[in-house]
Parts: sequence; C-alpha cells; structure tokens
Amino acid sequence: MEPVLLKPEEVARALGLGRSKIYQFLATGALPSLTIGRSRRIHRDALERFIQRLREESEQAEETREWPSH
Repeated sequence: MEPVLLKPEEVARALGLGRSKIYQFLATGALPSLTIGRSRRIHRDALERFIQRLREESEQAEETREWPSH
C-alpha cells in the first residue's frame, strides 16, 4: 500500500524538483499540506490536484501563445 501522506522530500523527488521549490509552493499555499507536530505532509490527493492545475495552466499558456508566422 502506497503512503497517503508524503514528505516534501518525497514530493520533490516525484516531481523532479528541488526541495526548496516544494517549500515555496507550500509557503504560498499553491500546494496544500498538513502539519503534524513539526512535520509537513502532503496528501496524495492534494498533490494530484496540484499537478492537474499545473497541467491545465500549461495547456492554457500553450493556447494563448502566439507563434511567429513565416
């Protein structure tokens, strides 16, 4: 069974990002987390929603990007 709550370091590895970038997302609230004692944990569902939002934002940016005409 896969863990439901992930450490920021695990999320960083899964996304191929640095730990500090994950903490930036946590600080801004872009990536919701839980605090348990002094530990931060990211719920797997919150991570999946975060990835989906990034995907949608990327697709919207692609749609609005103007390509040079030749």
